[in-house]
Amino acid sequence: MVSLVTLLTDFGTADGYVAEMKGELLTHAPDAAIIDVSHEIRAHDVVQARDAVGRYWQRFPVGTVHIVVVDPGVGTGRAAIAVCADHRFLIAPDNGVLTAPLQCPGATAVRLNIPSGASPTFHGRDVFAPVAAALLVGTPLVQVGAPHPHPILLPVPTPVRFADGIVGEVVSIDRFGNAITNIDDVPAESATCDVHGHVLPVRRTYGDVEVGAALVLRGSSGHLEVAVRDGSAAERLGLERGMTVRVSPV
Repeated sequence: MVSLVTLLTDFGTADGYVAEMKGELLTHAPDAAIIDVSHEIRAHDVVQARDAVGRYWQRFPVGTVHIVVVDPGVGTGRAAIAVCADHRFLIAPDNGVLTAPLQCPGATAVRLNIPSGASPTFHGRDVFAPVAAALLVGTPLVQVGAPHPHPILLPVPTPVRFADGIVGEVVSIDRFGNAITNIDDVPAESATCDVHGHVLPVRRTYGDVEVGAALVLRGSSGHLEVAVRDGSAAERLGLERGMTVRVSPV
């Protein structure tokens, strides 16, 4: 039986918060293997967490339990949820970080009870970790919470197609400074891409341009990305989330 639990947080690793969660997990599920996905999500950046979860949650084996703690609303009336999707479990605040798994066919969510002794500022330790341990040892989802039929979604905006091209937007920027868009209809290499006033060529990979040159290519997510070879497109071109991207044929 798989006994894997992953952690994605905005805690960093300097203050011991991650260690507290791991201690709670191992106290109740001592055979668990804990995988640190990242603790470097920008503080309170729910959108960045949503995008990260969307990349990795199905890459782990069936039965894996994923915990996501990017929770600016901790201690408020926001729900804490556990989700079963594609035979995997995910536990997080109900703030949109689980948008991708919740959109998976057959996904179900339950609202977790908040124990009376739980810290109002640390649900990762006092709510999410104990529930994850319970799921790891075989507790059914229906026993850890009540049905929660309308969890919050933060869907990625849909690009708009016109006769003369596609208009989308930058939806995330990775640590390399690549600006990832919501456009997955990858054009021919003869096309151009206009973003923030820069008209860029479409290429297959970074090495197809000179060092320091900007380009657009299909990234590993399947979406168009704006990049600079051996540099940061975000810094070089002044790119931010939400900026318009227009792809035009040549």
